[in-house]
Amino acid sequence: MDENMRVLPVRKDGKFCYNIILKADFTKLGEQVKTLGVEGRKLCIVADAKAGELYGEAVRAELLKVTDTVELYTIPSGEEYKTLDTVRQVYAYLIEKHYDRKDMLVALGGGVTGDLTGFTAATYLRGIGFIQIPTTLLSQVDSSIGGKTGVDFDSYKNMVGAFHMPRLVYMNPAVLTTLPERQFASGMGEILKHGLIKNGEYFQWLLENQRAIRSHEMDVLLPMIEESCKIKRAVVEQDPTEQGERALLNFGHTIGHAVEKLKNFSMSHGECVAIGTAAASYLSWKQGLISEKDLVYICEGLKEFGLPVRTDGLSAGEVLKATKSDKKMDAGSIKFVLLRHIGDAFVERTLTDEELLEAIRWILGEAIV
Repeated sequence: MDENMRVLPVRKDGKFCYNIILKADFTKLGEQVKTLGVEGRKLCIVADAKAGELYGEAVRAELLKVTDTVELYTIPSGEEYKTLDTVRQVYAYLIEKHYDRKDMLVALGGGVTGDLTGFTAATYLRGIGFIQIPTTLLSQVDSSIGGKTGVDFDSYKNMVGAFHMPRLVYMNPAVLTTLPERQFASGMGEILKHGLIKNGEYFQWLLENQRAIRSHEMDVLLPMIEESCKIKRAVVEQDPTEQGERALLNFGHTIGHAVEKLKNFSMSHGECVAIGTAAASYLSWKQGLISEKDLVYICEGLKEFGLPVRTDGLSAGEVLKATKSDKKMDAGSIKFVLLRHIGDAFVERTLTDEELLEAIRWILGEAIV
C-alpha cells in the first residue's frame, strides 16, 4: 500500500460499508473506484461550479481509466441552490442520458454538493450508488462521512433528506490550499467540535498547532483530518441513523443552525457552529459542569482560528423560537448537547427556555459572564 495514503474503513451493523481514502493527490482515485466494479458503467460527476472548474477534468481523467463514460454535470455554487429544484434538474439530466441502477454519481465539491448529490442518488430509481470527493475542509471532516444526505426546504436547512451511504469517500487535502481563508475556518468549527465532544487531547493539539494548521502544512493537515474522520466514523458506526450517540455531533448546532437561518446564511456553517459552541459551553459552565477557565479556553481557541463566538443584529426571542423548528427536536423538547468536561459530551433534554435564553443573550452580547 502507498505509505502516503490512509485508508479508514467504515462499518455499518458490524459489516464493512465503505472506505475513506486520504491521499494528497488524485492518483489513486481510479484504482479505488475500480474496486467498486464500475467497469462499463456510466459515471456522472456532479460538481459545483468552483470545484468543477478547478478539479473536474483531473477527476474525470482518473475515472476514465476505469470506465469509458464519465460525464461532468455542473451545478451552481451556494447554499441557495441546495434545493429540490436543483435535484430535479439533475434527475432530468440522468433520465435524458439513460442512467440506470448500476450507474453511479460522483459528488465533487463541498457539503452542499455532497448532500445534494447523495440525496439525488438515494432517490433516483429508488437508489443508486454514489462516491464522495469532498473539496472543502468542512465536507472532508463532516458532511461526506456517515451517509446523511438532503436538501433545504424553503428556509429550513436539510429538512428533506435520506440516509444513503456512499460507496467510497476520497479526500485529497491538497485541494484545501485553494480554499478561501473563511471557508477553511468554517471547517475548523467542526474539527474543534470533534475535540470538544470526544477527545480533549486532540482539542489541545489543535490549539498548539494552530499556526501550522492555518498555514496549510500538509504534515499537520493529514493527521488532523484523519483524527476528525476517526471521531466522526466512531460515532456514526455506533449510531448510523441518529437514534442516540450520533446526536453528540450536534454540539453547537441547535443555536448555531438558528443563527445561520436568521442571518439568511450570510455567515458560514462553521462560523455559526462556533457561536453555538460558545453558547453550549456557556450553558455547560452555568450548569456547573465545566469551569469558567474552560469556557474562556474554548472561546479563545475558537477565536484563534478566526471563528466568532458572538453575533449581533438578532433578538434572543427570535433565536429561541428558531431552535424550536430545528429537526433535532424530540417529542417537543430540545436535545441539547452539553460538556461534562472538554472531550466528554452528553445529551441534555431538561434545559428550560430561560436557561437557553440566558446563553443566547450571552452570545448576542446582552449578558456578561
